[in-house]
Amino acid sequence: MWTELICGLFIYKLVRRFFDDDGQDLFEVETTDSNAIFSVADRLEKIYGGKAYVGLRIPDADTSSRQNIDVVLLSKEEAVIISVKNFSGFWSIDTDGSWVCSGGTKHKNERHPDPVAEAKRQVTVLESYLEQRGVALPEGYFSCRVVCPNPKFRSIPSTSFPHEVITYEQWVQLTPVPKSMFSGWIKGAFRGGKKDLQESIHEKLTFTLSTAPTWDRLELKSNKCILGEFLEFKGKQDDTLALRNIRRSKVNSLIIQKTSMFGLAPSKVQVLYSTRVYRTEGASTSDWKEVTVRASTEVLFQPQNTTQVRKFKLSSIVSMSLSA
Repeated sequence: MWTELICGLFIYKLVRRFFDDDGQDLFEVETTDSNAIFSVADRLEKIYGGKAYVGLRIPDADTSSRQNIDVVLLSKEEAVIISVKNFSGFWSIDTDGSWVCSGGTKHKNERHPDPVAEAKRQVTVLESYLEQRGVALPEGYFSCRVVCPNPKFRSIPSTSFPHEVITYEQWVQLTPVPKSMFSGWIKGAFRGGKKDLQESIHEKLTFTLSTAPTWDRLELKSNKCILGEFLEFKGKQDDTLALRNIRRSKVNSLIIQKTSMFGLAPSKVQVLYSTRVYRTEGASTSDWKEVTVRASTEVLFQPQNTTQVRKFKLSSIVSMSLSA
């Protein structure tokens, strides 16, 4: 009997793994790409100071859609759009400017539109959006860079990529040094030689970027962060009713904490959520509310750049931030 049960379980897992391979690979790509964006943003803040705004979704009037911007680095000396390409393999540039890869993770040739041209397009969209919100900047004030932080990224030949591209070899050489010591490609990489922002313009940029539309952010206990869109909660009716006040229009973030349960009672989690306070920075203690629900309650979340919807149990989540 035990032998039959063990064999049945083994066959079930084998079949499930066979059919879920593509989905699991896609999920790994989703989380790895999002983690790369947050990792680049954190490192840039440590090296250059200032504030990195991650996962922006800027309205594009020309296409009536949203333009995704990975990172905007803003400091007293910098205003740079950063496009993060978590590419691996051997990459070269074709005659039309597109990037071509041979020998990637799946050993297939890949082709991507010119990331530098895409980043320059993002600059245009962001400047137009800022102008609509009353932030007038000198023409060409924002610059752009494409960062390739994957250790498995190789460029062929190594000098063929434009100066806007920061390859992995260049990325790992960045170290926090005094401003006066920046030179060579490091200076050209992010230091554009601009004068310090006027205080008033910097304040307007800070406020506008901090209130700009962004992707929702989901942080998992497996040290993975995912950018995408929160859809809804799924679970027992009493749990979903308890969570009914957690809506995008009212809540900007939530934190998941486990509660201690004894006996045969189902495992519970405590959901702490902060109500959205407009025209203020952050949330005070009185803004936080809490509700306790089953740990098996699920969050339906659609990662960016995919049509697939993912389910995450509350017990696997650390926090979630919701865009207005």
